[in-house]
Amino acid sequence: MTTGTSGRGEPGSEPGSETLEETVDALVDDLLSAFPPASTPPERFLGAQFDRGLAWVHFPEDRGGLGFPPSLHQRVLARLGGGGAPTSALRNVIGYGMVAPTLLAHGTASQLDRYLRPLFTGEEIWCQLFSEPGAGSDLASLATRAERDGDEWVINGQKVWTTAAHLARFGLLLARSDPGVPKHAGLTCFLVDMRAAGVDVRPLYQMTGEAEFNEVFFTDARVPDSARLGGVGEGWRVALTTLMHERVAIGGGVAERGAGPISEAVRLWHERWAGDASPHALVLRDRLVQRWVAHEVARLTNLRAAHNRRAGIPGPEGSVAKLAYAEERKRATELCVDLMGADGMLYASDYPRVLPTELMSSPTDVRRLFLRARASSIEGGTSEIMRNILGERVLGLPAEPRNDRDLPWRDVPRS
Repeated sequence: MTTGTSGRGEPGSEPGSETLEETVDALVDDLLSAFPPASTPPERFLGAQFDRGLAWVHFPEDRGGLGFPPSLHQRVLARLGGGGAPTSALRNVIGYGMVAPTLLAHGTASQLDRYLRPLFTGEEIWCQLFSEPGAGSDLASLATRAERDGDEWVINGQKVWTTAAHLARFGLLLARSDPGVPKHAGLTCFLVDMRAAGVDVRPLYQMTGEAEFNEVFFTDARVPDSARLGGVGEGWRVALTTLMHERVAIGGGVAERGAGPISEAVRLWHERWAGDASPHALVLRDRLVQRWVAHEVARLTNLRAAHNRRAGIPGPEGSVAKLAYAEERKRATELCVDLMGADGMLYASDYPRVLPTELMSSPTDVRRLFLRARASSIEGGTSEIMRNILGERVLGLPAEPRNDRDLPWRDVPRS
């Protein structure tokens, strides 16, 4: 099979040549035919998808990709979704959207060989070990230490709000390897075995009753230098790759028109308020229309950004998408509860304290969805931080004063 295409992905002039779209479609057809999703175990199907270069088509060959333009990735996802195929992003949300592109950008050949395929199939779940009790929005001020001991690093410290740590086989860890230099310069990134001695995961229960997030304690945990991602002291550069992809992963998906919380709001309107001409009903209708328009604007913005995005580290559009997603999700779920009237105040009693076995299941109870939406403006960077990024990097506004930029980390006052 030959692509016979020009550098722009246009049809080639050779007889029998194919466009890149035709090549991708043929590979998808072959995958669905050889491994029917309805009768194939998800891990086996996803492994075959990876081996055909359909995991991330813009990744290099032998890395789950074909070296094709990233715009074709959405084509693959749409066609496989229509065929009922399992989705790696739902099985391994942190690994698929954040760790994999970071590995591709900074990993060694042996690290890519070792981690990418089981990450994609969901055989090895990943988490991201960045935030700490004293280092959330100001991530570069983190205090978890990594001290070199021969061919190993000894890790001591605490992480918090770690999504899926209770499920994870591996974690992407950012730690301080040199406290004698300014905070951004003294960080190093590691690939940590979450089952290793000295790693303790403890659940943090949310008001929904679930513990999606965890705190993780490191006590003399040892990590081989071969598990270091990027150079010593280059952790901030590695982390920025992850953070930019994180914002796209959280808010950059292109949903169908009217999908998500807004669909629940429309359902509740028709179920409870259609035909009611009272002033209160008219106000609710006006709010519903406002939310639907805002949802559609965000969807179209994400669609345009997805078309313009190129392979590599996403730019500020990730922060636009994440901010819009977080704030609109809160407004839409709040409207849903208001549309329920007094019923919206009744919090169900059957939300037990549980450790979820999967993270991407959609809550079916609107009130639970409302409670969970509160986290959207915190996880992956707060809405306030997203506004700072957009103000500085898009609008060109002056940066906030940073008096500790040139101070060695050990000399920065901390509470």
